[in-house]
Formats: sequence, C-alpha cells, structure tokens
Amino acid sequence: MSAGGKGAVRVVADNRKARFNYEIVETFEAGLALTGTEVKSLREGKATIGESYAGPSGEEILLFNANIPEYLQANRFNHEPRRPRKLLLHRRQINKLIGATQREGFTIVPLRVYFNERGRAKIEIALARGKKLHDKRETEKKRSWEREKSRLMREKG
Repeated sequence: MSAGGKGAVRVVADNRKARFNYEIVETFEAGLALTGTEVKSLREGKATIGESYAGPSGEEILLFNANIPEYLQANRFNHEPRRPRKLLLHRRQINKLIGATQREGFTIVPLRVYFNERGRAKIEIALARGKKLHDKRETEKKRSWEREKSRLMREKG
C-alpha cells in the first residue's frame, strides 16, 4: 500500500463480535454518505462499529450508532459523532434488505469499515440472524478444538 491511501484495502474499523453473535447469511458492500470531517477522522483510523446496526428508514438504509469521533482540527465545522449515516446501495439491494428485515426477522450488521483501492470509504454489511446461546457455545467449542488441534500438530512436528 502506498502512503497516499491508494493501493490495497485499508480496514479502519472491524466488528469482530459480529461473526460470534450472528449467523451471517449474505454480505454486501455499501458506500457511506459522509461529510469531509468524518472522512478525515476515518483516515486517522478512529471509528467504532461494535455496537452499531443498520436498518430501513423509509426507502433507504441507514447506519445507526456508529461512532466516528470529531476531527480535532475542524473546530466549528465538525460533525455529530453518532449521527445516522445513509448507506449507498443499489435499489434492488435496498429492497432485498428491507424485505428480509421486515418479513423474515433478519438483522443488518456492519462487519467492517474500510477504504477501497480507489480511496473511497466503504462498509461491509451482512444480512444476519441472531445466534442462540447454545449456538454460541458450539462455536466456542469448535474454536477451542481447532486451537488445541493446531497446538498438538505443532508439538508432534
């Protein structure tokens, strides 16, 4: 990756708990409608999407509760850190997401915020179903078994 932010994908914020708490059905890449100070704050790598979610609002999908802290050099032209942000998707994708959340009880979960090769801020969202407690235990068991298995293989040579 070059110093100017172009080149490879650069992840700004990651929602690591999402894959543990939710069963991911389908993922989408969406653009984010941001102000200038939000983009500058993201470029500094300051954002949290751990407790954020996306949902329909009229005929569009909005990202709620994502925290992009204020850009310190912007003084009075700053943005609201937790304001709802519009997600930029194709109409067919929006209709699919709205239908799935209203009819089938799915949730739209943000997985990561990143800058793509062209330097545009993107968010990877997923259509997900919440896991039950026993599913989470099963995931934890599998994970610990994989860890144990790799440790045993290393010891064996």
